[in-house]
Amino acid sequence: MTVSLSGTPVLETERLTLRAPVAADWPYWCDFALSDRSRFVRGAEPSEANAWRAFGHMIGHWVLRGYGMFVVSRRGGDIPLGAAGPWFPAGWAEQEIGWTLWSEEAEGQGIATEAARAGRAHAYDTLGWHTAVSYIHPDNAASIAVAERLGASRDEAAETAGDDVRVYRHPTPEARA
Repeated sequence: MTVSLSGTPVLETERLTLRAPVAADWPYWCDFALSDRSRFVRGAEPSEANAWRAFGHMIGHWVLRGYGMFVVSRRGGDIPLGAAGPWFPAGWAEQEIGWTLWSEEAEGQGIATEAARAGRAHAYDTLGWHTAVSYIHPDNAASIAVAERLGASRDEAAETAGDDVRVYRHPTPEARA
């Protein structure tokens, strides 16, 4: 039996498909979550149990909010490369556009930027968001570069979502890049 989040949108860009997470994504997420590559996004020590909870959080966000991070794959394929899109867990100061690349092979190809841009367009055009931020660890140069390519700029006055993060404010729907 295949279980899925029915009724969730699928977005497509020139190169990518963005869809809700499915059970088959778990091994890819778990490999990422157990690696050092996840150091900027994990909230706890890497373990399979913590990876499981984080993956459940991603799926549960769709159920509780009606939207969430999309799993990103190449168009015509189904191997997950990462996740991107609207994110607003309980306790977050503001609605966020987030992204992660689970696969090191996907880095340096503009995939995170393309996926985050599509996720942000969905948040603005479909969900009706009027603003969005991205919370980024100050040592995460790759994510800071993605935020800047998206037209986001550092907002030092904004409330953060936790320690050791900077807030990057995205352009409004009318002014987005």
